Amino acid sequence: MNLMIVEDELRLRLGLANNIPWEEHGIEVVGLAANGLEALALAERKRPDIMLIDVQMPEMDGLTLVRELRERQGNGDLFKLIILSGHDNFSFAQDALAQGVSKYLLKPAAEEEILGAVLEAADQLRKELEDWREQAELRVKWREHLPHLQSGFISQWASGVFSGRQVLDKCGDYHIALTEQDRIAVAVLDIDPVPQEDGRFKPEDAPMWHFSLQCLAKEMMPSTCWVCPDHQGYTLLVFVLPHEETPGDGALRVQTSVVQLLSRTREALGLTASAGICAAAGGIEEMSELYAEACRALQERIVYGSDIAIPYRELSQKEQGVQVQQGLEKALEIALETADEASALEALRGLWDKSLEPAETADEVHEAVLYLSSLYVRMIQKQGWRIKSVAGEDMAYFQNIRQLATKEQIHAWLSRLTGRICEYLQCQRKITSNGVVRSILSIVNEEIDQDITLHTVADRLFINSSYLSRLFKQETGVPFSTYVLERKMERAKSILQDGGKVYDAARLVGYRDVSYFTKVFRKYWGINPGGVKG
Repeated sequence: MNLMIVEDELRLRLGLANNIPWEEHGIEVVGLAANGLEALALAERKRPDIMLIDVQMPEMDGLTLVRELRERQGNGDLFKLIILSGHDNFSFAQDALAQGVSKYLLKPAAEEEILGAVLEAADQLRKELEDWREQAELRVKWREHLPHLQSGFISQWASGVFSGRQVLDKCGDYHIALTEQDRIAVAVLDIDPVPQEDGRFKPEDAPMWHFSLQCLAKEMMPSTCWVCPDHQGYTLLVFVLPHEETPGDGALRVQTSVVQLLSRTREALGLTASAGICAAAGGIEEMSELYAEACRALQERIVYGSDIAIPYRELSQKEQGVQVQQGLEKALEIALETADEASALEALRGLWDKSLEPAETADEVHEAVLYLSSLYVRMIQKQGWRIKSVAGEDMAYFQNIRQLATKEQIHAWLSRLTGRICEYLQCQRKITSNGVVRSILSIVNEEIDQDITLHTVADRLFINSSYLSRLFKQETGVPFSTYVLERKMERAKSILQDGGKVYDAARLVGYRDVSYFTKVFRKYWGINPGGVKG
């Protein structure tokens, strides 16, 4: 939760911000304001969840600020306001509560009382947000977007993104009736290329053709068939087969449905389409393999011609190269992009077992190596890196894979590449984060005599304060506010040891109130600043 403090007295404002352990309770102070007008402008930018507001302030008092905040469009009621007042007057409190103020505290309020009021407001806000999520409007929006969400999920499922357990969980989320025992069959359809001499259709109309095919499929297919676009632009059909149906009857029914859809496409759209169908039904965990079979079958239309449904089993008599493993490829890509070396090596082992381990001849091994090495080339170039910069001396194997003489040597090379990509990514990220942290340290060192806060530094660097806080702590090991306090106190002590006055030390480290500086110095060092010896 985010908190803004609005208090005209500087000493009290800084005390509220720095003396209460907000971060330990999940509260982030995102702004300090000295009056109501300043608070209005700051609230528009910072969008605080909770505001702690003094009543009596110049230019705009606290109750007027409360009314202005409630009247402004876009704020709604999903934020909390706490009044901190020196007026022990029932009418003031009654007015504040009528404006929707969560709590009315009287000065001087103890730090524990203020912290308790803020935490209570945070709990109330969380409950209200939870209630809001359950409102009918949100459920209506969910239903409106449900078909799109279902399509996106099925496309990802076909690409091998999810495990069997994840599929069932997602099906529950997206209201898809599917059980662990269900068997599925997969087909993919694509509009056939239109001859250039056919002037009825233009290439730029292709998205409309594909959309029309999908609409026609949704109209024709039974409710037990899911229809959606896949990531390649094909129309993907996922048939859920009845438990009592034999494998042969299921395969025949799927092919009959697809052939009829192709016929209706020809009649309704004046275009032909072709389809690839998986060899046989499988379990939900086999989705990516069934989808890959259907895609490979569809590619055979270059042999058989257009306007045809091709079952995958027709390819079984043909010589096949390396079997593409889309799910494992995706797992490797995600692991490398997140610098997760252990997961990347696990994905590599899966790809190895599927592509290179079964190879029995030198040509088969080299073809599998080309397949695996191409994955790494694609992933390195996707990051915008030079292959040589990442691979180092192993670049030679990219240039001539026949230098790899044994399977053990090949596996060691691919494992080294995996580690180097992860290490290179971590170094690149560290360079970026170090640059930001260096900028922060420079600001603190150069402006030690100013009032330095996390949100002001974040604004200057055009970074949100939550990210900046975590990055700074990750790189330095201490919170930003702790680091600033340490630098200020060390600088103040040095000034005093060099013979400087207490007033000078306070001013040179950004404290305009000497008594408040003395309090902070004594709390940090355990002695009064006047007791520091040279």
